[in-house]
Amino acid sequence: MTKQFGIIFLFLFLSIGNLKAQIDENSPLFLELKKQDSIFFERGFNNCDIAYLEKSVDDHLKFYHDKGGFQDKKLFLERTKQNICGNPNQKPIRKVIENSLEVFPLYNNGKLYGAIQSGEHRFFIREKGKQDALGGQAKFTTVWTKKNGNWIMSDILSYDHGDAKLDDKASSIEQLMKDNNIPTLGLGIIEDGKLTGINVYGTQNGKMSAAYNSLFNVASLTKPVTAMTVLRLVSLGKWNLDEPLDNYWIDPDIANDSRHKKLTTRLILSHQTGFPNWRWMNKDNKLNFEFEPGTKYQYSGEGFEYLRKAIENKFHKSLEEMAKEYVFQPLGMDDTSYIWNEKKDADKIVIGYDSNGKAYDIVRNKTANAADDLTTTVEDYGKFLVAVMNNELLTPSVFEAMKSKQVETKKNKYFGLGFEIYDLGNGEIALSHGGSDKGVNTIVFLLPKTKQGLIIFTNVDDGYKIYRQLIEQYLGDKGEKIIEIETK
Repeated sequence: MTKQFGIIFLFLFLSIGNLKAQIDENSPLFLELKKQDSIFFERGFNNCDIAYLEKSVDDHLKFYHDKGGFQDKKLFLERTKQNICGNPNQKPIRKVIENSLEVFPLYNNGKLYGAIQSGEHRFFIREKGKQDALGGQAKFTTVWTKKNGNWIMSDILSYDHGDAKLDDKASSIEQLMKDNNIPTLGLGIIEDGKLTGINVYGTQNGKMSAAYNSLFNVASLTKPVTAMTVLRLVSLGKWNLDEPLDNYWIDPDIANDSRHKKLTTRLILSHQTGFPNWRWMNKDNKLNFEFEPGTKYQYSGEGFEYLRKAIENKFHKSLEEMAKEYVFQPLGMDDTSYIWNEKKDADKIVIGYDSNGKAYDIVRNKTANAADDLTTTVEDYGKFLVAVMNNELLTPSVFEAMKSKQVETKKNKYFGLGFEIYDLGNGEIALSHGGSDKGVNTIVFLLPKTKQGLIIFTNVDDGYKIYRQLIEQYLGDKGEKIIEIETK
């Protein structure tokens, strides 16, 4: 049997044999290859980065197309330049069909050396000034191999080309975005305590399709990450929830107000400091107490920044460094940072817009803000929420304190330590937090009892308009209860 015939036979066997060896869609290998597929097509195919395509396929690439014949690497790149990228005013765009992917690992003597990925994808035609037109649909099977630590495509089969039809789920989400003028939507689904769905819809900058690993500024979804970093320190015995912070930091604006002696980490994480949200909201731009610390709830970003300065002074490390050490690296959150990295982030950031479609400037923080402007991906924040749900970072006692009701904010709604808490009745709660800024509306939910979760990232001032439908769609009756509490 020749090598070429052997490859074709393997592909056909996979496509018609209904093998049961595909790995679970929650496994690291499945998610890694889902990401590789997305990056390859979004960057190389949709955005015509020919240099990226060239280094991402094997020098001995074998590409089998049921309409276009066999192509080696040279012909594959030439036809991509000519047929896919030759006319920028009428550009084919590829999107994988949700839930179609399957992955079959390849082993040699018990060692993983590659994987076979199969699925279906649709093609759209993007014309300048027009809505994307639905094109064709096809199946694909790809052999990925790992060389020098990098995944590359060595064999590709593209077949069963025909007309495309949108499935109900994809159609309803895209219609929801269109009806509400949402340029980009990041959606993460957690089921059974695992991140099972990662989707990014729309465009990155109004032109290029948004990739699977697009970066979002998530505004105040920064706060839960800061909270978990600090609670990790508490769990390790390095920090105390109830120790006065004036042992490490006293803001000059309140140095003469003795109430600063009452500030603790617990009061800050549950928003009971007495601070305004931001000092710049005051006429004199100075920090002040608006009420006695610990007596009631008032949301405050200043409190989180106060805490940042205290822990940085004690440990002589930046918040970015501590978050990497205690949260990002342990959880594999490689695309998350408080600080802007032009080289790493500029090509992946999702642009924010006002409700009239005007783009905002990108926020490029040079130092960490404990309360705002974290940049992350749906996948990374999903990893974070799964770790929170499954308590992968905290001691049991600190975990219980985190999800305990520290202060009431409205009927059946409270703040814990870093997360809001909805009391759903019958001993069931939902942990949540949102983020809102110029060109940013984000929100997340965790249901500890049923091990469900939902991540919604949008990039427009009024992106909150689609929250209700998505919450009810993905969280069912629990979502309806959340909406009921929020709207009363």
